Amino acid sequence: AALFCLLALEAVRRVGGLVLFCICAFFFAYPLFAESMPGFLWGPQSDFGTLVQQHTLGTESIIGVPMRVVAGLLIGFLIFGSALVITGGGEFFMTFATARMGRSRGGPAKVAILSSGFFGSLSGSVISNVVTTGQLTIPTMKRVGYPPIYAGAVEACASTGGALMPPVMGAVAFIMAEFLNVPYSTVMIAAVVPALLFYLALLLQADNYAARNNLQGQPAEEIPDLWATLKTGWHFLFSLTVLIYLLVWVGIEAHAPYYATIVLLFTSSLQRTNPFRPSKLIGLIEDSVKNVANIVGVLAGIGMIVGSLSYTGVGGAFSRELLQFAGGNVFLLLVFGAITSFVLGMGMTVSACYIFLAIVMGPALIGAGMDPVASHLFILYWGMLSYITPPVALAAVAASSIAGSNALKTGILSMRMGLTNFILPFLFVLSPTLILRGDLASILHDVTTAVIAVWLMASAFEGWLYYVGRIGMVTRGFLLVAALCFLDPG
Repeated sequence: AALFCLLALEAVRRVGGLVLFCICAFFFAYPLFAESMPGFLWGPQSDFGTLVQQHTLGTESIIGVPMRVVAGLLIGFLIFGSALVITGGGEFFMTFATARMGRSRGGPAKVAILSSGFFGSLSGSVISNVVTTGQLTIPTMKRVGYPPIYAGAVEACASTGGALMPPVMGAVAFIMAEFLNVPYSTVMIAAVVPALLFYLALLLQADNYAARNNLQGQPAEEIPDLWATLKTGWHFLFSLTVLIYLLVWVGIEAHAPYYATIVLLFTSSLQRTNPFRPSKLIGLIEDSVKNVANIVGVLAGIGMIVGSLSYTGVGGAFSRELLQFAGGNVFLLLVFGAITSFVLGMGMTVSACYIFLAIVMGPALIGAGMDPVASHLFILYWGMLSYITPPVALAAVAASSIAGSNALKTGILSMRMGLTNFILPFLFVLSPTLILRGDLASILHDVTTAVIAVWLMASAFEGWLYYVGRIGMVTRGFLLVAALCFLDPG
């Protein structure tokens, strides 16, 4: 049992980095000294033999909820994502976005936003999204006139939002569905409007910047033909449609990605350009195994955190202390939750941060009377924001290295461009109409006013209003106030 625990910690160190390893190692050993901790951190003490048995054989630790989600649901989606990469899906989505948006003003920025959204939803990894799509999109944005800082910020924001974008939303949405004991389709549907509002804000800001600075699209000779693109890549869209149909309407979450993968590989093998052949099967297996090993390595360590909090009872105590400290003030509780999520997001992966907070913060938010799905989405959103917020801003740092821009300035601009993601979680947790919960009239009203708010906010930030043109600082201030008023549901 001790050897198994050591191997699990070594796996965390290899795939999650030193910071996450230190956090997991501390919580792994926590029950050994829990009796000496003050206040709500106190818990019953365990000896070493009992501790390693609980972590290894218990159903709350290494083989806990996160690992059961990987085994039962996630492996199929990781294989589907690998199949998309091996068959050229990443290139198709980039080409498709270029065919749709490339020739419009500031087209490369819109291509970056759309392609990163597609790719990020499937990969779930913010940094790999930046590195993969950013190598192509950032130089193209710079070539049509976007400053390096702006190009890096666009790619950082778009890649960060990919893990919040249905239909796949990376790994964390499946873990969320398991924690909430709801079908995955429930989480996916709830995430649609906030994700679309975030990408709408990015698209409008990129377009307004291009209009104000008279930036053009890509040259006509660089724009692929849309019909030709669809003819050579229709099978990618078809397999995604099959996946969504099986998830939402048929409800076979565990088997849906395997069927979609079979459909993708079969239709890909029929293509004339870049067909799938048995020789590519080894590459598919290697890529799938690497992806599975990476996420299993991280979640084994996170399982230890969950197990220690469960065995000592500290997780429940933390939730009760938060509720008591907030004194019934829901907004104060949300601010505590946002700060905690943000700080933990600096040192953890998205999945790790969410799982930890779902244990200690989720019950407090739900106990305060908030919608369970909205509460867990709130935790996820704020855990993601550290990727585009200084001082860490890992996505902005990765994008700035490609753009050749200052990392801190790129991070600050990324934070401004992604401002809707700072505000939206508070709105949908206080008014679940934005996650499509409530009566139809209220949902339509609140979604419409949110769209108007996003448009006004983008205009205020970039100093350009459609049908008016350039606007001054006073008008921009009024527009920003109006946007915040429109954002308030009801």
